[in-house]
Amino acid sequence: GYRWGEWNGMYRDTIRRFLRGDPGVANEVATRICGSSDLYQHQGRLPISGINFITCHDGFTLNDLFSYNHKHNAANGESNRDGCNNNLSYNCGAEGPTSNTAIKALRHKQAKNAFAILLLSHGVPMLLAGDEFLHSQQGNNNCYCQDNELSWLNWADSRQNADILRFVQQMIQLRKRHASLMRRNFLTGAMLEHRGIADITWHGLTPDQPPEWNNSENRFLAYTLAGLDAEDADLHVVMNMSDDKHSLHLPNIADRTWCLAVDTSLKAPHDIIPSELQKPLKKPVYNVDSRSVVVFENIENRLLNDASPGFFSKLAHMKIFDLNE
Repeated sequence: GYRWGEWNGMYRDTIRRFLRGDPGVANEVATRICGSSDLYQHQGRLPISGINFITCHDGFTLNDLFSYNHKHNAANGESNRDGCNNNLSYNCGAEGPTSNTAIKALRHKQAKNAFAILLLSHGVPMLLAGDEFLHSQQGNNNCYCQDNELSWLNWADSRQNADILRFVQQMIQLRKRHASLMRRNFLTGAMLEHRGIADITWHGLTPDQPPEWNNSENRFLAYTLAGLDAEDADLHVVMNMSDDKHSLHLPNIADRTWCLAVDTSLKAPHDIIPSELQKPLKKPVYNVDSRSVVVFENIENRLLNDASPGFFSKLAHMKIFDLNE
């Protein structure tokens, strides 16, 4: 019934495959981030019935999901036979800790991709404690028997990975300020008269052109999520899990201008920008890096022309600039 929530294991597996770069999952990713109506709607349930997660107490931590292709459970005393063998993980090029700066940077970006997708998804998000500062269990995916440093949280990690912790904090704030990410009902693609656009519109690389739903190699999704009312900002979300970079044209929405909110390919603090510091794009074109999530929020044009002191105190430091110059 309505009072029950359940872990959405299909969400976990689908998003893991997408993050890993598997082909042929983009269609299902779209269903999962929209609340998994195929699992709940026919029973009269709502998006909040699903608990979305990528990691939990059982299995790899988020750090280890992008650091190990295989479990490393020898310390459990069962000759590495315990624990799940199918982790849908991706070590980014090396098994375990590495000094390779490119691999380390990709692992950080993948962690941010995971948090961004999770907190942009409809349903109830669940985070594993310690993931917000990249806690590692050294590849052990069955730590129930390890009451020691292997399973304990090391708070020093929160300082070492302060950029990830900040990213998670700001993503939570982004989610909280957009009621459109917490709709009571499932998205349908229906037109919203008060906004003049559909509740969700899917795009390919070109605005208003559908994604390549029938392309089994597609690893790219983009969509526009309408605000719940005339005052609420719309969101444009781009998820590029391919190894290719793309020059993206943003959709034209009447009387509104897009601002960059999130780009997981950028280093902190530019990877996620609080609303009061966001800067409108000079042109509706943006270069999207490989294996990245990018989010735009829009603002009413009339507000850009409002020179009242109250407006500029709210949007301190706002400047018009071109991020691709």
